[in-house]
Amino acid sequence: MAEKVSNKSVLFNPLSKNNPVIVQVLGICSVLAVTAKLEPSIVMGLSVIAVLAFSNVIISLLRNTIPTNIRIIVQLVVVAGLVVIVSQLLEAYAYDVSKQLSVFIGLIITNCILMGRLEAFAMANRPWPSFLDGIGNGVGYAIILIIVGFFRELLGSGTLLGYQIVPQAFYEAGYVNNGLMILPPMALIVVACIIWVHRARNKELQED
Repeated sequence: MAEKVSNKSVLFNPLSKNNPVIVQVLGICSVLAVTAKLEPSIVMGLSVIAVLAFSNVIISLLRNTIPTNIRIIVQLVVVAGLVVIVSQLLEAYAYDVSKQLSVFIGLIITNCILMGRLEAFAMANRPWPSFLDGIGNGVGYAIILIIVGFFRELLGSGTLLGYQIVPQAFYEAGYVNNGLMILPPMALIVVACIIWVHRARNKELQED
């Protein structure tokens, strides 16, 4: 029973109480860069989930055979290989989104969340908990990307996933899209608002 509780905690804690973006403040660069539209936000989130989950499993399987002095190099090689696979799949099946994400898919390799989980968790735990940890942290990251992308595209362009959401009648009545929302600084402000709400709901995270 203790193991089940532990696995549940490993999977669900990153979704809120230990979210890698709004609690640990990791992975902020891609949050600023790819969230002007909802679609690339979703694709980036799914990509990180896949890479993080499978890299955690691979490193966990290899953890007892990796020499300590080259463990970071091995982790980078594993992540780089998985990122190449994800990048090729996106170019083959979602080329337009792949072009929107540009170099940021490649920069998953240097994402602090991945390297942090590989070093802190996968190197010390078995494959199944490591897989759950990767899924949990990846989903926690993806949730923030999707929330930020949702509000930036809706308020900045009046669309979601490329479909017009704000009625044309609103524009005819004088409504204007907020052009600031599609600029990178607004992503930081939206994240700050999410952190504010999250801290307000989780008093134990507030600093004395």
